[in-house]
Amino acid sequence: MSVPSANPQIKGWCPGAHRPMMSGDGLVVRVRPFRAELDRDQTLGLCALAQRFGNGTLDLTSRANLQIRGVAGEDHAALLAELDGLGLIDADPGVEGHRNILIDPDWRHGDLTDRLYGAVLASLPDLPDLPDKMGIALDTGRGAHLRAGSADFRFEISDEGGLILRADGAALGRPVSEDTAMDALREMAAWFISTGGPDHGRMVRHLAQVALPDDWQAIAPRSAAAELTIGPANGGSILGAAFGKIDAAALSALMQETGAPALRLMLGRMFWLRGGTAPRLTQEFVHSPDDPILRAHACPGAPYCPQATVATRQIAGRLAAQVSGSLHVSGCAKGCAFPRAADVTLVGREGAFDLVLNGAPWEEPSQGGLTPAQITNLEEVI
Repeated sequence: MSVPSANPQIKGWCPGAHRPMMSGDGLVVRVRPFRAELDRDQTLGLCALAQRFGNGTLDLTSRANLQIRGVAGEDHAALLAELDGLGLIDADPGVEGHRNILIDPDWRHGDLTDRLYGAVLASLPDLPDLPDKMGIALDTGRGAHLRAGSADFRFEISDEGGLILRADGAALGRPVSEDTAMDALREMAAWFISTGGPDHGRMVRHLAQVALPDDWQAIAPRSAAAELTIGPANGGSILGAAFGKIDAAALSALMQETGAPALRLMLGRMFWLRGGTAPRLTQEFVHSPDDPILRAHACPGAPYCPQATVATRQIAGRLAAQVSGSLHVSGCAKGCAFPRAADVTLVGREGAFDLVLNGAPWEEPSQGGLTPAQITNLEEVI
């Protein structure tokens, strides 16, 4: 059996609904719910589609989107039509592919965050053709909850309560008003293009090479707020999904049992039942904020991803309690599940594992060629 390359292909784009990505178990179709929220009918409908067209699971991604895996190519058009009927996709594939918008999960209808989302949505067709992985954060709620989220253009609130636009990687932002916010976004996007940003792919990498205009670095954002986490929350309940994997039948049963009218997707692979009765404790979901599985990250791994050379999630589940900080088990050096430094990172390479301490999957390992049997006890390895 051939082994995938140790140098995985970085595609530079994420799967979407209109533009799915082929994986080891079929097409991956990403759904970006508007405002990161699904009402009851949309949630139940999406669960049914995952069972009808996919492998029966939904992936909750690091950007708080959902993916149906294992879709056959000949079923894609029918799945798109069903998603459109649920109101979960854009009619324009170009807009849908760039609708990478992180939104504060505590937004309220008609508030600043809600209004900014509508303005960004209307402005997407007017933005230059940015790299597909670039995104926008609307961290403008009652607390700053999106600091750890992957975004390149960040609308935030300053300590004085004013609205700012900050480029990811810059410490300070540019003061804007709600009326001027979209003009400032278009100007920053145009600057990114004109100064060679697409060659670097993301804003933070671009700023390592090119300086922002001085007047775009004037005001600091407010400090990050305490994290919203698993447990009772504002009349509802926040639950977690280990590695972002959600059994569609279990989620459907959860919505029906609790009577929750809506569900919001969150960073940290959590989701928020908006109302309804308290959920029963089940093995399908994470019910405690202290569960070590929340500190563990793992992609689907082999055989589900053609670039992975090792199985990942079973190993990550066994090792999670052994790591006091963050653990990342990655099928290859791309590090899709957690594309940043972790306290302990295990990277699949030619059927074995490289160990990276306090680093990202693509960084130089401290040890290489570790077998699954050798990493049963991390204390002995580290």
